[in-house]
Order: sequence, then C-alpha cells, then structure tokens
Amino acid sequence: MPSGLIALLDDVAGIAKLAATSLDDVAGAAGRAGSKAAGVVIDDTAVTPNYVMGLSPERELPIIWQIAKGSLRNKLLFLLPAALLLSAFAPWLLPPLLMAGGAFLCFEAVEKLIEAMGKGHDVAQEAIQTHSSAELEQQKVSSAIRTDFILSGEIMAISLGTVASEPIWEQAVVLVVVALLITAGVYGVVGLIVKMDDIGLHLAQRSSAATQALGRGLVKAMPVLMSVLSVVGTAAMLWVGGGLIVHGLHEFHLDLVPGAIHHLAASAAQALPAIGAAADWIVNAIGGAIVGLVVGGLIVAVLHLVKKH
Repeated sequence: MPSGLIALLDDVAGIAKLAATSLDDVAGAAGRAGSKAAGVVIDDTAVTPNYVMGLSPERELPIIWQIAKGSLRNKLLFLLPAALLLSAFAPWLLPPLLMAGGAFLCFEAVEKLIEAMGKGHDVAQEAIQTHSSAELEQQKVSSAIRTDFILSGEIMAISLGTVASEPIWEQAVVLVVVALLITAGVYGVVGLIVKMDDIGLHLAQRSSAATQALGRGLVKAMPVLMSVLSVVGTAAMLWVGGGLIVHGLHEFHLDLVPGAIHHLAASAAQALPAIGAAADWIVNAIGGAIVGLVVGGLIVAVLHLVKKH
C-alpha cells in the first residue's frame, strides 16, 4: 500500500511538473508573440485616443469601454478562429496576408502624413460639424472598432507566426493570452491618457502647492502628449507595415531589399557593440519605415489616379 501511494505521488508530481513546463512554454511563447507585435500595439494605443476627441468628458471612458469590448470580440470571436483555421489548413497564406495588412498600414500612415501637411481633409472635424452627439459617438465607436479589427488582425497574425510550429492547442492558448493582455493593456493606457487632463484639473484644486503644480503640469502636457502619440502612431504604422512587407519578401526569397537592410543593421551593430542590439533594431525599423513610405505612397498615388478617372 505505501509503495502504491509513493508511485501515485510520483505520478502526480510528474504530471504537475509537465503542467508547469507547459505553462512556462505558453507564457514564454505569449511573451515572444506580444513583443513581436509591439509596434502594432504602440500604433493601436496612439490611434485610439483620437476617437474621443470632441466628445463630452463624461462619455470618454464609456466610449473607450465600448471600443475595448469590440476589440475583444474582434480578437476572440473572429480573428482567433480564423487564425487557427489558417494555421491548420493554409499556413502558406500567412506571409501574403501579413504583407497585405502591412501594405494597408503603410497606406493609412501616408494618408495621415498627407493630412498633417494640410493636403487632406479633417474627417473628425467634419463629423463634429455634421452629426448629433449620439450619432457622432456611435460613428466614432464603429470607426474605432473597424480600425481595431485591422490592427488586431495584424497582432494576431504576428503572434500566430511566432508560435506556428507549436501544437494547435498551445497556439490557441497563446493567442487567447495575447488577446486578453494586449486589449487590457492598450485600453487601460488609453483610458489613462484621455482622462489625464481631468486628473490634472482635480489635482490642481488640492491645497498642496506641489500637487497643484503637478495637476497644472498634467493639463499642459495633454496637448503635447496627443501630438507625440500622433507622430509615434504614424511612425509605428510605417515601420510595422514596412517590416511586414520586408519579412514577406524574405519568405518569398526576394532578398534584395531585406538583405540590404539586414546588412546595414548588422554593420551598425558591429560598429556600435555597446548598443549593438539597439542599433540593429533602429536600422531595421528605419529600413522598414522607408519601405513602408514607398509602398504607402505608391498605393495612395494609384488610388488618387483611379479616383480622377
């Protein structure tokens, strides 16, 4: 009897060890997948606060919550099953789909650059002038969820590419973990950003001089932060979109551009050994952004020519 108990405990310990190893594998894979999708996450975080601009402060957090719920539905109900089906039956489709998504991000970035240079029209301002408050809110939520679908698709696809060689159950768990953590992280940060001025006003009314100064600083920093986020978001769209295209070209053995970027990045890392990893990343990001700018510019030019005809 004791020997049977000891054998049972050995079996339980073995199962527990195997489960712990599996959890470690999933956690590690989720971390790698999330880091790979970091550029798209930055873009998502930078883009979303714009959807509550022009609306009443008391509606900001409810709108962010609606967008967050829509984002989670996008990821778990639509993109997750599609990603798993793709992995199981048509993994060869992943590179071209990523390239297509990257091209869309590049196009969006170039459109933003054109608008910033004053050669486009301010869609948000038009909406504020021509819609009621309820209509404007619904339009912004719908628009944000549509944009999120594209960005979430990129996040899920990049994450899938990171764990494509793992068993299907591990792919599913990793994608669920990535979806939950990234959605919570992005929209938690967005909520803090959009309420930063309200927090500042509240602090500015306190009795402490230091607290008042902090509150006034937060209020003054809000427009600067929104401008920085807009720039970072556009840059992220270019380097992520261009990077996806570069990676896709490499997958199809079209290595002229990917090879040149890789060579420059390796040379920069060797020339600056103290910050080799950072130099490698920066050169790859710049190379991806240049490719993104070219691809996005070509798409915009073609679409404008089509519209003229």
